[in-house]
Amino acid sequence: MARLWDEYRNRVVRRLMERFKYKNPLQAPRLKKIVINVGLGEAVSDSKVIDLVKKDLATITGQLPVPTRAKRPISNFRIRKGMIIGLKVTLRRKRMYEFYDRFINFVAPRIRDFRGFSPDSFDGRGNYTLGLSEQTVFPEIEYDKVKMIFGMDITFVTTAETDEEARALFEEMGFPFAKKRR
Repeated sequence: MARLWDEYRNRVVRRLMERFKYKNPLQAPRLKKIVINVGLGEAVSDSKVIDLVKKDLATITGQLPVPTRAKRPISNFRIRKGMIIGLKVTLRRKRMYEFYDRFINFVAPRIRDFRGFSPDSFDGRGNYTLGLSEQTVFPEIEYDKVKMIFGMDITFVTTAETDEEARALFEEMGFPFAKKRR
């Protein structure tokens, strides 16, 4: 069992119930899934890019990414309908909690000039999205063997109904938010 899942059930739910006056533990917000998305604009001119990114993304997440395809043609970018323009991975359950744990404890401190993630990146429905500029911050990636540097968007989807509940959930789970400046 993932360490963070155990901590969520035993400590976080109790604290959220006290703070928001929930009557039932199932009312407490929880992580639903983590979606990691990589856009591949370079794949239009070089199809080998897809294989490089797919290998690194599979190493980072522990599961194979799914290609995302263009819904309509865009002539200015030489994109045809159905062309692969990105890769995404959806993590749930045990893998999700293990990725979250590694992300908070190992990846975030390795980000250059890291002072915490913005507390304003919630979408209004309790989900949080952040962007990373390079995959080399993950300890699974060997810097010497990297052939191409790419960025990614990571979305943490929760069952929280408001941003306030989601922020409380993330704070209880140790998410490193940046301090508000005066």
